Amino acid sequence: QVQLVESGGGSVQAGGSLKLSCTASKYIFSSCGLGWYRQVPGKERDLVSRFSSDGTTESTPSVKGRFTISQDNAKNTLYLQMNSLKTEDTAVYYCRAECGGGYNYWGQGTQVTISS
Repeated sequence: QVQLVESGGGSVQAGGSLKLSCTASKYIFSSCGLGWYRQVPGKERDLVSRFSSDGTTESTPSVKGRFTISQDNAKNTLYLQMNSLKTEDTAVYYCRAECGGGYNYWGQGTQVTISS
């Protein structure tokens, strides 16, 4: 079972906050590396924040100090808490599972729109 289900996107004013969620199967949550990526029209899909294999986190510099990645093992859920949102954060946000051996899976994406 490889389904990843994202939720929590929406439209907020600059300076506001959103919390994204990604639920996964027990197998994916326990066996794969998880992270958040985002994409805007005409640009590549880029890393936002992810857990490395050793449990540390890696984030793009533009979100450090504003976004926090976390997980709830009991709920098989990955979170992205986004604070102090900027218009530049507007994008479709995707959950990704990296399961080794080239087996990587994406969620359907959730739209985040920040207005000024």
